[in-house]
Amino acid sequence: MEYNFDKVINRKGTNSVKWEFMNDMFGTNDLLPLWVADMDFECPKPVIEAIQKRATHGIFGYSSNDYEEYYISIMNWMKKRYNWEIEKDWIVHTPGVVPALAICVQTFTNPGDQVIIQRPVYYPFTRVIVNNGRIISNNSLKYENNKYSIDYEDLERRAKDSTTKLMILCSPHNPVGRVWTKDELTKIGEICLRNNVILVSDEIHGDLVHSGNKHIPFTSISKDFEKNTIVCTALSKTFNLAGLNTSSIIIANEELRANFKKTSEDRNASPKPNPFGIVATQAAYNHGEEWLEQVIEYIEDNMSYIDEFLKDKLTKVKMIKSEGTYLAWLDFSDLGLSKDELWDIIVKKAKVGLDDGSIFGEEGIGFQRINVGCPRSILEECMNRIEKVLKE
Repeated sequence: MEYNFDKVINRKGTNSVKWEFMNDMFGTNDLLPLWVADMDFECPKPVIEAIQKRATHGIFGYSSNDYEEYYISIMNWMKKRYNWEIEKDWIVHTPGVVPALAICVQTFTNPGDQVIIQRPVYYPFTRVIVNNGRIISNNSLKYENNKYSIDYEDLERRAKDSTTKLMILCSPHNPVGRVWTKDELTKIGEICLRNNVILVSDEIHGDLVHSGNKHIPFTSISKDFEKNTIVCTALSKTFNLAGLNTSSIIIANEELRANFKKTSEDRNASPKPNPFGIVATQAAYNHGEEWLEQVIEYIEDNMSYIDEFLKDKLTKVKMIKSEGTYLAWLDFSDLGLSKDELWDIIVKKAKVGLDDGSIFGEEGIGFQRINVGCPRSILEECMNRIEKVLKE
């Protein structure tokens, strides 16, 4: 069926963080919100129908995902999309990828150990490390010629430190939009193996890859990587279902998996999914591919719109070419504004809610992250507001 992503849906009155709870982030709620990473699109029709059917039963008690159809839907998706063969026993439920990252930090490191991340990066990476008494080892991405790459020499040096026990990789990368190549991933994996560093690969945006790029699940590269890697996946970004708190953490190594599950159970981290998450997972993975292909095309068009808008009207603002995700990374640094001045323009004058680059690390100062997973009319209003205040 043909989906209409131009349709503007009023999300106010639905307890939407994105639309109704901006005050904590911005100090006001009267903004046009293009920040937090959920989309303003209706979910795939088969998912809506599956949830409606489950709701009519009327009883929503404790649920289990311990039946074949649930696992088969996940396994078939990975096989079809990535030719990645996974086993049922490898799949562990968590209520989200961020809780899974916290479980990894708690399980595989001790207080005072170092954990490698690559800033500018999704800011909860920092939170789960610092809040658990671990130390950040920042392998900053290199930004050259309007593109980001990895500093392998620095990564090797950090991995060699005897207190470094874990690396959290963002693949595809949020916020810079890189979809790492097989060669890049292989170099990372080899460095981790040489230095006995466990790799946790956050692949929550893996299904949202743009034309000409290919997402490669980390453990699909080699058996050696399979033994040393925890892959974090979810249907939340792919099908706009973040509120259902259902993620699949894929751990091939039996020992790593057992230790992960023990920590999860010891901390009561919701080891079983909710009833709507179960049916939504099956419906999305079994019947949602048509919707996904259409939404990716729409996102790519929105990315092209921003790029053309900037080149035509705001030539000092650059968009980093996005290879994946629905998050555009905009470079305002040529304007010569301080962090506070840029905030004042975007939030107080343009009345637009974007994610300020500084929250992703100091490497993000001068940047803004914009969520293009919205109808074009909302995106146009956002860009017109920014253009107006910059020209003034």
